Amino acid sequence: MGGDDDNGGDNNLVTNWACCNDKQTLFLLLYIAYVFLALITWKTLIAKPIRLIAVFIHEWCHAIACWITCGDVHRINVFENEGGVTTFAGGCRCLIIPAGYVGCSIISMIFVILSGGRTTSLIGCIVFTISLLITLCYSPNKITVYICLGYTVFNICIIIADYYWYNMLLQLLFLYYGVTIGIFSIADTYDDTVAREAKGSDSVACQQEVCICCPSKFIGLQWAILAIFFQLIGMWFALVAMSPESEHFDLFAFGGDEGC
Repeated sequence: MGGDDDNGGDNNLVTNWACCNDKQTLFLLLYIAYVFLALITWKTLIAKPIRLIAVFIHEWCHAIACWITCGDVHRINVFENEGGVTTFAGGCRCLIIPAGYVGCSIISMIFVILSGGRTTSLIGCIVFTISLLITLCYSPNKITVYICLGYTVFNICIIIADYYWYNMLLQLLFLYYGVTIGIFSIADTYDDTVAREAKGSDSVACQQEVCICCPSKFIGLQWAILAIFFQLIGMWFALVAMSPESEHFDLFAFGGDEGC
């Protein structure tokens, strides 16, 4: 009987959870602080590196969609003006075109969720770093090389520092990645596809090749709403993972309490 009750508790964990303990409160305060930091620094030189990595993730999502649909990626480039191009052949264009904005929103959501635990942050950081190194195999330009190598070295340094000195560092970094890239994704989606209709943008290409009857600005609006939705979902799942009801899941322990 006891085993059945435990299984039932696990099945209802997503809906039956408590808020807010110390871990969840710290997470929410950091989340809010990162949102304000992203909004304040959005157009400043300070945020240039993280804006470029957001563009990289946008282009990487195009590449992932191409690979999933059996296409070939020839090069992935990020430019200093915060634009980017993924050159590919084959694949399903109706999935590849929207994958940039939508995929970037999903990746930022995953980053937020993974930030809820030290082990999950480590796994996410390793996968992210491997993705940066893989990009170097696809004819990158100089800016892309600098971004990939720079963030690879930075991520490795944070992993080492987290292991030897401060065991919350990796979680703080990954939450920063998730929140900041998510906010930039929302802002860029609105600015590039809703506020204006730029020729050659993903929304215009989607309107021309995928959904002819749907205006490009409406397509962009849907992407922006999805970006907000994914951020909220990421925050929600991270809070669930840090709730008392999920303490027996060793992967999630915000604040480095996994050894307790």
